[in-house]
Parts: sequence; structure tokens; C-alpha cells
Amino acid sequence: MAKSKTRKKAVYTPPQKSKAPEVSPRWLVPTMVALWLLGLAWIAVFYVTASTGTEVPVMTDLHNWNLGIGFAAIIAGVILSTRWR
Repeated sequence: MAKSKTRKKAVYTPPQKSKAPEVSPRWLVPTMVALWLLGLAWIAVFYVTASTGTEVPVMTDLHNWNLGIGFAAIIAGVILSTRWR
């Protein structure tokens, strides 16, 4: 009976982890939350002043662009949240 051949290939060894896990910068979370709150507050102030007839100098000039500013701040906060580790 023939003798079986010995295995010549090396046994698989998984690659070593050489990198530490990534950590978020310290400024990321406060900036993200601040943008969410700023956008929400901007939209709320716009609606409250528009419904009561109160004039806020900057907001009165922007009219419905205030919604875009508020939503842009909220979206910027959401974009930053995707970078959070």
C-alpha cells in the first residue's frame, strides 16, 4: 500500500491586528448635538415669530429661507453623526 503524502502547505494563520480601533475626535459629539439643537431652535423661533407677527431683524429678511437654514444645520449634524465611532 502506498504511503500518503505529507502536507506541504503551511497552516492558515489569521493576520495580526496592527491598528488600534479608531476613536472619534473630542469635538465631534458636542458639535453634532449643537447643530441639531441650533437647527431645531432656528425653525422653532421662525415659526413662533411668524405666527405671532413679531419681527426678528435677520429672520424677517430671510422669509422661508429660514427653513433651509434650520434643516441644513440638522442635516450637518446627521452627517457628523455618521463619523462617530
